[in-house]
Amino acid sequence: MLLVELHNLEKSYGSVLALRKLTLEIPKGTLFGLLGPNGSGKSTTLRILCTLLEPDSGTVTVAGENVLKNPRNIRSKIGFVAQEVAIDKILTGRELLQLHGDLYHLRRNYRDKRILEMIDRLDMAEWIDRRSGTYSGGMKRRLDLAAGLLHEPELLVLDEPTVGLDIESRSKVWSLLRELHTEGTTILLSSHYLEEVDALSDQMAIIDSGKVIAQGSPSELKKELGNNRVTLKVREFSNQVEGEKVRQLILGIRGVHDVVVNTSQGFSLNFFADDSDSLSKMRSDLNEAGFGIFSLSESRPSLDDVYLKATGKTLMDAELEVSSKRDFKKEAKQSMR
Repeated sequence: MLLVELHNLEKSYGSVLALRKLTLEIPKGTLFGLLGPNGSGKSTTLRILCTLLEPDSGTVTVAGENVLKNPRNIRSKIGFVAQEVAIDKILTGRELLQLHGDLYHLRRNYRDKRILEMIDRLDMAEWIDRRSGTYSGGMKRRLDLAAGLLHEPELLVLDEPTVGLDIESRSKVWSLLRELHTEGTTILLSSHYLEEVDALSDQMAIIDSGKVIAQGSPSELKKELGNNRVTLKVREFSNQVEGEKVRQLILGIRGVHDVVVNTSQGFSLNFFADDSDSLSKMRSDLNEAGFGIFSLSESRPSLDDVYLKATGKTLMDAELEVSSKRDFKKEAKQSMR
């Protein structure tokens, strides 16, 4: 059963097209990961889903209700934890949770009961009655999570929930999300941390330049690439003709695919092999052709490999590309002053 359906969403900010007919379906009870670099359209998608932003076109439904036509009803079903933590520094953590409970129109007895549950569950008892202006980043994030969960939403939406957190705080957040998922809460987790999406989600989508480019379980997406990611180093060549000969030889082996040549350090090839028989055949063919193997290493495919195949660049490369564009725009604006 689907809880969330986004179809053909488009959104522009001036001349910048943030979403390009983005379509996404999230089953009820799923911990769904949304992976992509900063600037890929993740936050725009979440803000539209949570009624904070209207799309230029497209449809959004949660539990069968139209988000754009019934935003008030939808808000009662969603808990949204934004990337930026917005906390009144004067109020204590408990007072902030009481305020959130009142905004959700919770009965006082139920509100206070839920606050006690959240304090216990997120280990906040030692500092919950201190002014929130004294809180660390990890404390603020846990308080923000508690506020998002206070009204027991059907859907919990998290935008980069562990950015800037230390290892201990991140571990607590991961543990809570796993517990909520086990209890049946549907969770939409947006992140650019590969290990976070891989470790937590049972379904996921990769978003790039405002559109979904891959979707499935992390294991399914990695399995599509083959069983092993291989880096092969052979002797250096005096010309590219010999190098291309090696590449073509490897490409001709059954079960080997996505062969990429790397000439930055000596001569090496990266590719995927479906099984050990493919690698045995490759070793034999290279020896017969007189090409010596310096080294060969194997590893399991990662989500970064999935992203690389879909976009032609790694997630880190995409992050650097976005960062460079922002720096360029910043310098351009300063030069015009």
